[in-house]
Amino acid sequence: MTQAQDLQGREQEIAANLAAVEERISAACAAAGRKRGDVTLIVVTKTYPASDVRILSGLGVRHVAENRDQDAAPKAAACSDLPLTWHFVGQLQTNKVRSVVGYADVVQSVDRARLVTALSKEAVRAERELGCLIQVAFDADVEEGAGRGDRGGVGPGGVEELAGLVAEAPGLRLDGLMTVAPLTGTYAGRQQAAFERLMDLSTHLRVAHPAANMVSAGMSSDLEQAVAAGATHVRVGTAVLGVRPGLG
Repeated sequence: MTQAQDLQGREQEIAANLAAVEERISAACAAAGRKRGDVTLIVVTKTYPASDVRILSGLGVRHVAENRDQDAAPKAAACSDLPLTWHFVGQLQTNKVRSVVGYADVVQSVDRARLVTALSKEAVRAERELGCLIQVAFDADVEEGAGRGDRGGVGPGGVEELAGLVAEAPGLRLDGLMTVAPLTGTYAGRQQAAFERLMDLSTHLRVAHPAANMVSAGMSSDLEQAVAAGATHVRVGTAVLGVRPGLG
């Protein structure tokens, strides 16, 4: 089989998967009484090659997400000619901030003051405005406090202060909130309840920051619950691109 045939087969596979995910989102929106246009699909392209990103762009996808800078930076550079919005969704170390600010349009994983300071410094240096979401953790140990979760994120009690820091930081734009369904605590196995709690926090946040109306929640396995709760963005990887060999 030639490389061209391989790419054609891959494009057909991704197109079919993408259509199935679109159907799921549309059905979830209809069930929730929402318009399909109210929910933006972000395709998580982590571990997948730049060729897949090109296929996605050709199929009309405009938002992609990555979680590791060492993989994302070269991929974003290889796809810099495409009309894409790049989201960084992984836990972000401050020593990677300069690189990430070079290509990311939105960082969804802001969870501590030190990271806000570093992002602001680099956004100003790069003369860019960087969208930021506060990542909220609902793990057992941070359920209502201000500590950090096992997979990143600040507890609900720390959202207001951190959001204020982002809103005041030069070069940064406070866009809203993000969460990953927790594995422990009150909300473990109760994704929709966690997403509804995130929506409550979003409603409170928008009192002080009306433009911070983005709510990123839900992945391949629970996007319906996220749409039902009111999420504006869902992050879907394997349901669109498939399971990579060796990744389970």
